[in-house]
Amino acid sequence: MRKPKTGSLLLDSSPLLTVIPTPPDHSSTAVIEEIPGLIKLHRNGHVERLPAMPEVPSTYSPEPGVVSGDVTINPSAGLWARVYVPRYPARHQLPVLLYFHGGGFCVGSPAWRCYHNFLARLAGTAGCVVVSASYRLAPEHRLPAAYEDGVAALAWLRQQAGRAGADPGGWGWRARCDFGRVFVAAKQVLIFIRSLTVFTGDSAGAAIAYSATAPDITPPARVRGLILIQPFFSGEARTSSERNLAQSAKSALTLAAADCYWRLSLPTGTNRDSVWCNPICDEGLKKMESWKMPPVLLCVAEMDILRDRNLEFCRALNRAGKRVELQMYGGVGHAFQVLQNYSLSQIRTTELISDVKDFMTSSR
Repeated sequence: MRKPKTGSLLLDSSPLLTVIPTPPDHSSTAVIEEIPGLIKLHRNGHVERLPAMPEVPSTYSPEPGVVSGDVTINPSAGLWARVYVPRYPARHQLPVLLYFHGGGFCVGSPAWRCYHNFLARLAGTAGCVVVSASYRLAPEHRLPAAYEDGVAALAWLRQQAGRAGADPGGWGWRARCDFGRVFVAAKQVLIFIRSLTVFTGDSAGAAIAYSATAPDITPPARVRGLILIQPFFSGEARTSSERNLAQSAKSALTLAAADCYWRLSLPTGTNRDSVWCNPICDEGLKKMESWKMPPVLLCVAEMDILRDRNLEFCRALNRAGKRVELQMYGGVGHAFQVLQNYSLSQIRTTELISDVKDFMTSSR
């Protein structure tokens, strides 16, 4: 494991994530849950998502060597994906990275500019096709809806591997994919996937990716690895980093915001020791031990309140006999690679992309 390097926090003008108590208001339009700048839930059930991050079209090109386009996964459920393909080498098939964005299961989109920029860079630098999949958001669609959508995205990708002819979108991305090398990545972790190339995601997306690896998926697509970037887990008992790691009000994830996300996303009446939230609860540990899990790359941020929970998860994987590689990124906090909100974000993002590339190369 790379030795963490220390650095200073650079505050910027990103939206405040402190949950601010509202005065008592018993009207039907009263706000009963809020993460300022991101989301409001009204008493009458209306959900208001604020324009915290600009959305960009697939034609927006931050990386000249990468082309992107949007494809439909399930029109009835409104599920879609943005696909990133390196222009060169044009004749080579490339590993596939299925990615799920973060946002506490409640906000976010593959069209958010921060994810578009990061994933275009990842595709070009790591030399892979990135499929950034959407999923239904809470509280309108509480868990396990996002996990189910992760499984659906994996099944859809598997279908692409077995089809000939023109691909969805009509711009030839499928011909560039080596469906024998699929990886899954995320920030929020799904709990159900096991045999595509590589899954990845950050925060809540990492939780989706993890969940999506559980069911048996048959060839031709095969999952070669799971990349979890600051996975968004929780539990009833607080960890040391949750209790003691001070966060600026401008942090991407404060403890108050994390608590609010879970209140909005968990099924009504479910506590944070549910398997939907805590992968090392009793039920989660039993599932972990029984899974034939692909190799895991776990990426942890030193200044993230989720740090200790991520490390507990890593130790549980080791005890269960799973192959896990841990990388710790010093001097940065949650979502540093997409929000660039720390002085060391650029350096650590370059390291993270290099680690992802190395992991994909070694997981053959």
